Amino acid sequence: MKRNFLMGAAALAGLMTLSACGGGNNAPAAEETSAAPAVEETAAPAAAAPDAAAAGATMEFASMTTDAAAGEKVFALCRSCHVLEEGVNRVGPSLHNIVGRPSGSVEGYSYSDANKNSGVTWTTDVLFEYLEDPKGFMPGTKMAFPGIKDAQDRANLVAYLESQSS
Repeated sequence: MKRNFLMGAAALAGLMTLSACGGGNNAPAAEETSAAPAVEETAAPAAAAPDAAAAGATMEFASMTTDAAAGEKVFALCRSCHVLEEGVNRVGPSLHNIVGRPSGSVEGYSYSDANKNSGVTWTTDVLFEYLEDPKGFMPGTKMAFPGIKDAQDRANLVAYLESQSS
């Protein structure tokens, strides 16, 4: 129960930050929002990242210990629109090397103006926040996915995406 209270408080702080900014089309940077969870990486170095999911790499989002292997299962929700292969776009852009990439930057994909002009860099903190409510985070995005409300599933998915990025 305490965990739910803390997560709710963090979400409320994030909403207050967004409303203070006028709720415009520009999403806040990860370091500007108090709702973005702290990340402590305990995963293998990036060079070993592809094997990290199989080994059950972990990282912590606030009080959550994540599991990249569990995140691979959550990624099934994304597969109808996204793949991890470089240069392969579907309904959504390729998620190859998503962590650390600027929003709206995959060659050959037709992004919404909101996404292209957001100035967002997809850090683990930003992905964690975005995946909860994509349209709430980035009004005007074409992504019709309603989001992943369960914070643990979201954290596991972000850990998986990071394990697949080089």
